[in-house]
This record gives sequence, structure tokens and C-alpha cells, in this order.
Amino acid sequence: MDIGGAYGGGKAGGAFDPIAFVQRPTVILRAVCWLFAIIVFGCISSEGWREEANGKEYCIINRDGNACNYAVGIGVIAFLASMGFIAGEYLFEQMSSVKTRKHYVLADLGFSAFWSFLFFIGFCYLTNQWGKADDPPNDEGVNNVQASIVFSFFSIFTWAGCAYFAFLRFKAGVDPSFSSTYESDPSAAQQYAAYPASNDNDQFQEAPFSGQQQQQQQQRG
Repeated sequence: MDIGGAYGGGKAGGAFDPIAFVQRPTVILRAVCWLFAIIVFGCISSEGWREEANGKEYCIINRDGNACNYAVGIGVIAFLASMGFIAGEYLFEQMSSVKTRKHYVLADLGFSAFWSFLFFIGFCYLTNQWGKADDPPNDEGVNNVQASIVFSFFSIFTWAGCAYFAFLRFKAGVDPSFSSTYESDPSAAQQYAAYPASNDNDQFQEAPFSGQQQQQQQQRG
């Protein structure tokens, strides 16, 4: 991972290279998180519920509706967050404020670490409940539930990897040579520009009306 001038990024205003962008480890890892999230919540949403004769639905994971809802919930939020962080990676190089970059990196670190923990809890929870569940009729939905559990396990490490990259950015901090013209206060520059430039020859210029005063004195004399 390249460490740039401020929290892993260079100065703002540079040209955007789409090929280099999609090849970034952070972007690739976010895309993997996005794909795993689709599998986690998509498998449960499509085959995780069954309808009884009375028309009431139940979760095939040991008839525990919380298990299905938990998998769908963390998966959907992970899906949306992955897209948000991919957009954040694009905007990161455009952030001229060092404080804004720091806040983004801290948010990335905190959220990624927390979601890695939630996927760990989800994997343990789903595995435990699925081990107690009865086999569904005709084994319908078995592959989907197993896929959701497996990719919940994989998501632990992908989100932990995102947290690790965010930690590297935070640890890199700000390079002393890094300075952004966008960080300066433009109002200060305007104030200095409002004053006209001084001219050394101005102090040798004759004061106004001094020539007329000398002529009047000569006439009186």
C-alpha cells in the first residue's frame, strides 16, 4: 500500500486514473466485501424462510427468526457501507483538508473493525442455530444457508483487512512536507492583496501644493 503525503493520499487536485483506482488494494477489498455481503443477505432472503400451512412464515435456521434477520441486517448494511467506502476512496484524493481525511480514516477504521466483529458474532450465531435445526423438506434452502454461513466467515477477514489498511493510513499521519494550498485561509490573501504595493520612490515625491506655496512666499518677499 502506497503511503502518500496525508493519511495515505497525495495532494488534492491531481488527475484521476481509473485503472490505478480499481487496482488499489483498498478498493479491491471493498469490492470483495460488497460481493460477500450480497451473498450473505441474498441467500437468506431468497431461501431462508418457509411458509407453513397456516400461512405463517418461519426461518429454517432452527425456526429462529432472529438468526435470519441478523444475517440479512448485517449483510444489507455491509452492502451499503461497502459502496459508500468505495465512493469515499474516490473522494479521498480530492479531500484538501487534513482534518477531513483524518476523520474519514478514523470512521473507516472504527466501522470496519466493528463490522468484522459483527460478522464474527453472526458466524457463530448462525452456525450454532443451524447445527440445532431440523433438515428442511426436500433440503430446500440448505445450500443457501450454508453459503451465508461460509461467507459470513470470510467477511470477518475482509472487513478486518479494511480496518488494517485504515490503521496503516492513520499511522502514516501527515508528512511534514505535505502542504495544501486549499488549507490556507483565502480571506487572508485577499486582505493582503487589498493594500497597494509600496513604491520606494514615493517618499521622494514632492508634497501636494508645495510648489504653489513657494511661489506665494517669493511674491510676498
